[in-house]
Amino acid sequence: MRFSDLSSFRSTIETFPLQNKSCEEVAISRNASLTKPAGSLGRLEELAIWAAAWQGKNPPTLETPQITIFAGNHGVCQRGVSAFPPEVTIQMVENFKNGGAAINQLAAVFSAHFSVHPLDLDQPTADFTEAAAMSEDECIDAINTGWSAVNANSDCLVVGEMGIGNTTVAAALSAALYQGSGKDWAGPGTGVSEEGVTLKASVIDEGLLLHSAILEDPLQILRCLGGRELAAMAGAIAAAREHSIPVILDGFVATASAAILHSISKDALAHCISGHCSAEPGHKKLLQNIAKKPLLELGMRLGEGSGAALALGVLKGAIACHSGMASFAEAGVSDKD
Repeated sequence: MRFSDLSSFRSTIETFPLQNKSCEEVAISRNASLTKPAGSLGRLEELAIWAAAWQGKNPPTLETPQITIFAGNHGVCQRGVSAFPPEVTIQMVENFKNGGAAINQLAAVFSAHFSVHPLDLDQPTADFTEAAAMSEDECIDAINTGWSAVNANSDCLVVGEMGIGNTTVAAALSAALYQGSGKDWAGPGTGVSEEGVTLKASVIDEGLLLHSAILEDPLQILRCLGGRELAAMAGAIAAAREHSIPVILDGFVATASAAILHSISKDALAHCISGHCSAEPGHKKLLQNIAKKPLLELGMRLGEGSGAALALGVLKGAIACHSGMASFAEAGVSDKD
């Protein structure tokens, strides 16, 4: 599938397929029969049932996970909102390709297929304090890139990002979607000073003011205040839903991208879980707004899909217990009266 405009993408979000209720019921029944007190594995039980429902199979699997990273550059960086120059985005893409980043190591640990997709890095988006970050064609092209990057045979998807300045963009999206000022959402990102955070907040407020006329439309918010890598992540998360692939969300930037879908349809992220809560202060508020409870909270704020990749281990454990444990009858263990 390839979208011709934002309207066609919106229609797809509004008509997403639902989970496989039959597989969900089978998983619930199996979970109730396993040799453990009811609820004793906590969220692991919920995760296994969720995976079965969205994969549409019993037992669920975690044999072909996919981690895909999207990279973009941002015109708003000319305002000095990041501690690093935009050239670092290009350099880090090469590091990903050479296997030298944290996400490469985590992908290897969990035998995940890894790919990185640079998006016109030599042509940053427009500075959103001066104009819309992207034209509709640019935005839909990035969405299509994300959609096409998803392997329909994957049994779980992690999306991640690389883009100097994109925590400013994520904060702007969050403020536009869930109200508040730049001060309410801006954080240190790559490590800017307190004065730098104040500057980010001011820049975000300028963008919100300039684009005030479109703040009721989530896809126009993405186009005017977002970035190519965020649009691509939205496309990938949507494609995963279409292919019945469960998704583990990463940190602040990836979650801001997912929140675009959630703002169009409250059911749009039912196939997603939050892998972790990052140290970026806006992330916790964003998770509350999309009603997702993170699996991990380790003080990470790297991006790259790293926190979500670590959560693959939790999901792997959940599926292993669900699939491999004996039932009371199989083990010859007396069930409760």
